[in-house]
Amino acid sequence: MAEFVGVGSAAQNVSLNNPILFDATIPCNKGCVFHEDGTGNFILRGLTNNCFARYQVVFQANAQIPTDGEVTPVGIAIAVNGETRPSSLAIYTPAAVEEYGLLACTAIITVPKGCCFNVSVRYVSGVTDGTTVPTPTIDVANSNLTISRIA
Repeated sequence: MAEFVGVGSAAQNVSLNNPILFDATIPCNKGCVFHEDGTGNFILRGLTNNCFARYQVVFQANAQIPTDGEVTPVGIAIAVNGETRPSSLAIYTPAAVEEYGLLACTAIITVPKGCCFNVSVRYVSGVTDGTTVPTPTIDVANSNLTISRIA
């Protein structure tokens, strides 16, 4: 298991379609998960004697729309090799700007033997109607990411 927290003690301003940045609190000492502090990219390695290695990725954080933003649904999702996993999408619609809400998402990621997958947690559009433009940035605070090797 490895655990990571959001960079810095203040809220992190994240632009649409960009990753949340993390620092390690409990790094992976087995070489299964690689992360460079201050970045939002994690490399999951298929180190196994079987056909695949399986990981569970769990994320949670508080998010708000900054003062200069417009109230729209806010989405957070786990991305694998740059592609968002739709099943991991978490959406929160605040009643007003500067109103924090909890977002949490999870994904099971299967990495073939000898391969590596790049994983990140991104601010994505939570808008589903196609006519509303998502706010360009959100503030993320108290973010926590755990990556556990489960098989």
